[in-house]
Amino acid sequence: MKYTTLLLIIIFFTSFRPPETKVYICGSTGSKRYHFKETCRGLSSCRSETVKTSLKQAQGLGLTLCGWED
Repeated sequence: MKYTTLLLIIIFFTSFRPPETKVYICGSTGSKRYHFKETCRGLSSCRSETVKTSLKQAQGLGLTLCGWED
């Protein structure tokens, strides 16, 4: 019984992953910020398409949080 409970606990904790946070970035090459909302004021000046990506990937590209969303 103890081993079964322990096994279930291990399976639960190893399979649980929190969902990735998604952010929006401007698709142009000069973009410097990421945004949590697609309707953020900071994206209004984007001249190319808006791209949805993960927070980790946006930070990996060197992007920082938009000042309108602090």
